[in-house]
Amino acid sequence: MKIILSILLAFFFAPLLTNGQANYNVVFDLTSKDTTDQKNVMRWIDEISKAEPTAKLEVVMYGQGLDLVVKDKSYLESAVAKFAGSDNVKFKVCAIAMKAHHIDKSQLIAGVETVPDGIYEIIRKQHQGWGYIKVAK
Repeated sequence: MKIILSILLAFFFAPLLTNGQANYNVVFDLTSKDTTDQKNVMRWIDEISKAEPTAKLEVVMYGQGLDLVVKDKSYLESAVAKFAGSDNVKFKVCAIAMKAHHIDKSQLIAGVETVPDGIYEIIRKQHQGWGYIKVAK
């Protein structure tokens, strides 16, 4: 009886004793050109990357959110370039929004990727079990 009780207790408490999350994946939805929102998402990426170095983070930009990753428009260009070179952080820009704002791929900060549809990219990540954060005030 004691052995069975010990096994059941170990089985119940084992998940509580593990350190960190196995799949820390977060997609950030950025549609704002507000520099405060852009600064916030970069701060969150920095903080999460330090706290959970294996976390997979992706910032998807569409609508008005493109300025964060456009050369000579972004006031966080060096931070974006630093994280865009990381294996765990991706910046993805909606090709539809780029066309609407007359932005060419050559204008993007190095390491920034494009996706055909930003909304679909977010939905795809959610279907894969990624957490979702809307970047807004």
